[in-house]
Amino acid sequence: MRRRGFTLVEIMIVVAIIALLAAIAIPNLLRARVNANETNAQATLRTISTACESWAAANNGNYPAAITDLTGATPPYLNENYIATSPRQGYNFACGTMSTAAYTCTATPVTAGTTGTRTFTITTGGVLTAAAA
Repeated sequence: MRRRGFTLVEIMIVVAIIALLAAIAIPNLLRARVNANETNAQATLRTISTACESWAAANNGNYPAAITDLTGATPPYLNENYIATSPRQGYNFACGTMSTAAYTCTATPVTAGTTGTRTFTITTGGVLTAAAA
């Protein structure tokens, strides 16, 4: 009676096919993750900008002097302090300038090329710019 089963060559062919599919899929997955991180960074900066602009509209055109003004208001303009909770989805957030006249906030990737490929900056009026990280 002969025993039926897979030969070593057949198993090696299956492993090679799986490895080929993984080699195709993994770079696309990593690229999608970087794109998701960058989209989240832009959305977070727009959220901060919207909160700053809303603050200015309610305070005679004066912007908040600190991010805590936005989180400490009643009701709060921001539900969380995005600067204090950095890093967030592969990006660090910072507000370099926050005064009653203007604001500038940035999002920089934690690891350039891995978690993000661009640095984003949003300035007074909600102007979002991007630069290579």
